[in-house]
Amino acid sequence: MFLCDSSLFFVTQRATEDTQRATEFFVNLGFYDMLIPNLLLIAGTGTKSGKTTIACRIIEQFSNLDITAIKISPHFHETTPGLKIIVEETGYSIYEESNPHSTKDTSRMLQSGAAKVYFAKVLDDRLLFVFNKIKDLIPEDTPIICESPSLRNFVEPGVFIIISSDTTRTRKNISHLLKFPHLKFEFEKLPEMPSITIGFEAGRWIYVPPYLLK
Repeated sequence: MFLCDSSLFFVTQRATEDTQRATEFFVNLGFYDMLIPNLLLIAGTGTKSGKTTIACRIIEQFSNLDITAIKISPHFHETTPGLKIIVEETGYSIYEESNPHSTKDTSRMLQSGAAKVYFAKVLDDRLLFVFNKIKDLIPEDTPIICESPSLRNFVEPGVFIIISSDTTRTRKNISHLLKFPHLKFEFEKLPEMPSITIGFEAGRWIYVPPYLLK
């Protein structure tokens, strides 16, 4: 199973390939709605757990790629300056971030080098619909990084990351997500890591063991 703790790294490349083949098999049987190998999905154990921080680290690490970043939230807060409206309908809204000069999460993604950043407000009952609308705006095979724990219930990404923190403000119960293949990182240990142990090859995100990282 493609499951590891960032301090253990027992997963081998062979195991990763086996998991990818198994995933494609289950997709063909209809167990997953969508297999999206160019999607890297990030979930956290609560608010301020480090989701955007690790997303930005990955964007910076792969500065040679035109990464598109997406943040999806179930909270319908007031829209902040710099968010350009793409769609505003009953039950959901989609925006493109244009302001790289603030401290909000989507701005930080632009600052880190993302080619495009989209933000969506939507509840889980229309989450997949809204994600697909955003995906239609993105050229095929573009590397995508998305913050949305709930999206994991509907799609199979190339890599799924779960990040935890000792200073999380509001903890969320994501125990049901632990059954999915994932990489686990601790926010407090990120500064000690020279690189995040992933790669992007042949149009898909993959796990890369530390000894293979350059």
